[in-house]
Amino acid sequence: MIKTIYFLSRRNFIINSTKTTAGILAGSAVSDAFSAVAQPQYSIPLGVFAAYGKADFLRESGCAYIEESVAGFLIPADGDPQYQKNLEQLKLENFPIRSYVILLPGSLKTLGPDANHEAILQRTELALKRAKECGSQYIVFGSGASRIIPDGFDRNIAKAQHIELTTKMAPLAEKYGVTIAVEPLNRGETNFINSLAEGVEIVDAVKSPKVKLLCDIYHMLKEDEPATEIVKYGKHIVHCHIAEKESRTPPGVKGDDFRAYLGALKKIQYKGGLSIECFTYTDFEKEARKGVEVLKQQLSEV
Repeated sequence: MIKTIYFLSRRNFIINSTKTTAGILAGSAVSDAFSAVAQPQYSIPLGVFAAYGKADFLRESGCAYIEESVAGFLIPADGDPQYQKNLEQLKLENFPIRSYVILLPGSLKTLGPDANHEAILQRTELALKRAKECGSQYIVFGSGASRIIPDGFDRNIAKAQHIELTTKMAPLAEKYGVTIAVEPLNRGETNFINSLAEGVEIVDAVKSPKVKLLCDIYHMLKEDEPATEIVKYGKHIVHCHIAEKESRTPPGVKGDDFRAYLGALKKIQYKGGLSIECFTYTDFEKEARKGVEVLKQQLSEV
């Protein structure tokens, strides 16, 4: 009898222990599965550079904002009345303009013998004032044609001129609460500030919370600049542009794989905007919508 009781007790202990272990393992598996499901995919606000007339289409296509140009929206060729119409349209549509590109026309030089800082500062202040009125966050300071160093002109003097100008812009940006994003461009467009590192030199020299860095993945690809540079200079980056390398087409036209660069943005925990910035389309609506879809897919995979 004693042996039988011992056997049954031992048998029950083994069964119960097995059930407990199985329960723990099953619970762990469920927990792991839940974690995998619950872990959010990496996503950031997406936008497209376009005329504001495309606002409804871009909203319906999954964009969080639109990117406009300074000359197209803030300081139009038709003057102040047209700007007021643009502002009214913005209030009516209620679709945000996050940023503006092309701060300066090529005729306004930031450096060289024809540098015209007074006119540039007047234009910049008006653009910043109106960007604030529009509730926008950034004005992109690319304007490659404005910053081409002329043949034979001393590069160090040119750099000092550009830094001097940007330093004068900084208090205006601080006054209106709009950040100026310095944009490196590829050497096919300008011969000055062609990498994130060179952009950071300007940002570091100015030392303003409202002068930061733009990361344009298209220009990085053209310059064979690795995605690791995004990680290296990530603390300066406030805004991003993207397009395919060969013909500056939207993602999905040629099939470029941007995941290394998007992964670098994830690594620095970048939460700013990412704008598709192209200047020619075969079919804007088809290609822009596809571009947004491709970016969302690639972002989900990094």
